[in-house]
Amino acid sequence: MPQAVNKNDKLHTLVTQLDLTQHIEEFTSFFARQNSLYMEGDQELHFRYIKALDALEFKAPPKVGDFFDLKERLKKHGVLGFEMIFEIVKVVRYFRYFKNREIEGLIGEWMDKFIIPEAFLEIEKYFRADGKFEENLDETLFGLSKRVQEHKNAIASSLKHMMGSQKLAGYLVDTQVHFINNEDSLLVRGGFNHVLKGAVVGRSTGGFFYVAPDSILKEKEKIRYIEQEREAIFYEYAKSFSSKLQELLPFINFIDKEFSKFDNYQARVLFAKSKNMQILKSKNDAQIVLSGFIHPALHNAKPINVNFSKNILMITGVNAGGKTMLLKSILASAFLAKYIIPMKIDDNKSHIGSFKAISAIIDDPQNVKNDISTFAGRMQEFSKIFEHKSALIGVDEIELGTDSDEAAALFKVILDDLIKRGQKVVVTTHHKRLAALMADRDDVELMAAIYDEEQRRPTYEFMQGIIGKSYAFETALRYGIHNNLVTQAKSVYGDNSEKLSLLIERGSQLERELKEKHRKVDEKIEELRLKELALKEQRESIQRELEEQKFALKRSYEVAISEAKNAAKATDTAAIHRAMNKANQKLPKEEVKILQEPQKFSVGDNVKYHSQRGVIVSMKGDKEAIIEVDGMRVRVKTKQLRHTQAVKAKPQTNLKLTVEKKAGLKCDLHGMRADEACEILDSFLSNALINGWDEVIVYHGIGTGKLSFAVKNFLKAHPKVKKFEDAPPHLGGYGAKIVTL
Repeated sequence: MPQAVNKNDKLHTLVTQLDLTQHIEEFTSFFARQNSLYMEGDQELHFRYIKALDALEFKAPPKVGDFFDLKERLKKHGVLGFEMIFEIVKVVRYFRYFKNREIEGLIGEWMDKFIIPEAFLEIEKYFRADGKFEENLDETLFGLSKRVQEHKNAIASSLKHMMGSQKLAGYLVDTQVHFINNEDSLLVRGGFNHVLKGAVVGRSTGGFFYVAPDSILKEKEKIRYIEQEREAIFYEYAKSFSSKLQELLPFINFIDKEFSKFDNYQARVLFAKSKNMQILKSKNDAQIVLSGFIHPALHNAKPINVNFSKNILMITGVNAGGKTMLLKSILASAFLAKYIIPMKIDDNKSHIGSFKAISAIIDDPQNVKNDISTFAGRMQEFSKIFEHKSALIGVDEIELGTDSDEAAALFKVILDDLIKRGQKVVVTTHHKRLAALMADRDDVELMAAIYDEEQRRPTYEFMQGIIGKSYAFETALRYGIHNNLVTQAKSVYGDNSEKLSLLIERGSQLERELKEKHRKVDEKIEELRLKELALKEQRESIQRELEEQKFALKRSYEVAISEAKNAAKATDTAAIHRAMNKANQKLPKEEVKILQEPQKFSVGDNVKYHSQRGVIVSMKGDKEAIIEVDGMRVRVKTKQLRHTQAVKAKPQTNLKLTVEKKAGLKCDLHGMRADEACEILDSFLSNALINGWDEVIVYHGIGTGKLSFAVKNFLKAHPKVKKFEDAPPHLGGYGAKIVTL
C-alpha cells in the first residue's frame, strides 16, 4: 500500500509540474466511477476499443459507485440495501442499452458477451429508473401506501380546518404551517390551550408558541406504524434479492470488471469530443515528433511543431520566450500519450514514443524547510534520474544555482552519461558554452526561441539547429529598467562577449531567412503539385469519356452486325432489304471525313483499306491495286485506300453497310464469262470476309453449266470457304450457291 501511495504522489507531482492539473481534473470528471489514469493490460488493444467506440454516437453512462463493499457483503452472506442493489441494476441496464443497438464490429462483439441471467431480471423489475422501489408490484405495499396517503390528506385537511376556525382565529399569529423539530405546527399566542389541544414543540423569538395539535400527532403516529410495516416488507425483499445476488456473484464480478474497462474507454472518447481533441497512443520507440500540439494550460497559444528524434534537445534563446513551456509541452505530450488521454494535436503528422518513466526537474528545490541550497537540491534530483531506464527527462534552467563555467563542464559530462544510458533529455539553458560543448554531437538537437528585433519582443516560435541569444538587455528594457543602466551593463559585459552574441544573432537571422525561402519554395512546389493533380484529373476524365465513346461505338457495330447476320438468314429479298435497313440504322450517323485531295500509291506502300491494314503488292494503272491483308490478296479501288502515314488524327472506323455488289450478301454472275466471273467472285468474297460476313449467296444460273462448273471449282480452291451448297428453291435452287466462310 505505501508503494502505491508513493506512486500516486509522484504522478500527482508530475501533473502539477507540467501544468496539467486542470486538464486531468476535467478528464476524470467524465468517469462514471473513480478510476486510475493508467489502464492495465495491452495498450494496443485498449486503443483499438477506444477508436471503435469513438466512431459511435452514444449517451454517457450513469454515475456508479464502486462494487467492492457490496461484493464483500455478498461473500459474507450479508443483506444489501436497495441503494447498493440499484448500483448493479444501473450497470446492467446500461450494457443492455448498448446490446439493443445491435452494433457491429469490435464493440458489437464485446456486447455479445453480456448474457443477463433470468434471476437478475426478476430483481431488476422492482426498480424504477430513478432507483425507487416499484411498490405497485406488491399488493400489500400498494395498500399500505394508500393508507399513508389517506392519513397525510387527513392531516392537511385538519390543519386547513384549524386555520379557518373562528375559535382559534384570535390566537393564531399567522396562517402558515411551520415545520419545527420534525413536526407540523401552528404559531399561536399564549392562552391557546383554552381552544387548542396539543404539544408545544418550540418558542419563537417574539415569545409565541409553536404547537403541534393532538389530532395531527395521532395521525402521524398512525403513519409511523404503517411505515414500520413497510420497512419490514422492504427488508424481506432485500434479503431475498441479496440471496439471489449471492448466487450471481460471478456475473457481478464480470460486469464490474467490464464496466471499469468501458468507463476508461468512454471517458476518453466523450472528453475528446467535448473539447474537439485527438486521442493519440504512444508508439514503441523513443522518437517525439509534435505537429500542431497545444498545451492544455495555454489559451490562444501558437501550436508547437518540434522534431525530437535525437537523445538530447537543448533549448536556448530569449528570456520569457517560451522555453520552459516548450519543455513542459514535450513532456506533457509524452505523458498524455502514455495514458491515452486526449490532447490538441495533429495526430496524422505527430509521433510520440513510449517511455517507462517521465521525470521533470523544473522547480527551485531551495526552501526554509529542507535547509538545502538550489544547486545541492538540483544535484539531489539529478542523482535520482540515473536510476531510470528508457526515461524521458526534462531539466529547466540546467545551470541554476552555480558558476556557469563549472556548471557547463559538469553538465556536459552528466548529459554524456545519460546518453550512454539511453535516456532522452530535454534541457533549457542560457549557457552558450554548454550549448557549444554539446553542439558537435550527432545525437544532440539544438533549438532556439526566436526574438523579433523590430517589435522588441519574443515571438514564442522556435527554430531548430541554432543556439539562441538570451536578449537579457532587451528584456530588461522591456520590463522597465532604465536605458542608462542597460548601456552601462553592456559596457561591463565587454566587446568580445557582445560580438559573440551578435554572431549568434546573425546566425539566427540567416537561419530565419533560409527558413522563409524554404517556405516560399514549399508553397511553389505545393502549387505545382496541385496543378499537376488538376491536369491528371482532367486527363483521366478525358480518357474515361473516350473509353465510354469507344464502348458505345463498339456496341453500335455489334448490334448492326447482329442485325445484318439475321438478314442473311431471311427467306426473301424484301425481308433481306428490311433487315439490312434496320442494321444500317443501328450504326453511328457520323461518317469518317475523307481527304479530298488525290493520293498517289506505289507497290510496297503501307495502306489502310476500311478498318484493315495491308501492303500494296501490285498496281493496275492508277485506279486499282491488289493489297495483301492478313495473308489474303484483295483487288480494290485506289480511291478506297489511305496511306497509313498520312493519317494524322486518331483513326476512326465507319462501317456503312449496304447491299452492294462489292460488299453485299449476294453476288450475281449471270451472263459473265468464267474468268470474269471468277475475278468478280474473288473480290466479292474478300469484301465479305473483311466486312465480317460468315454466309453469302452466289447466283450463277443454270444455262449450259459452264459458269456453274467454274464457280464450283473456284469455291473448292478458295482457302476461306468452309463449305457451299445449292440454295433452297425459293432462293434460286440449282442456279445459286449458299457459301459459308
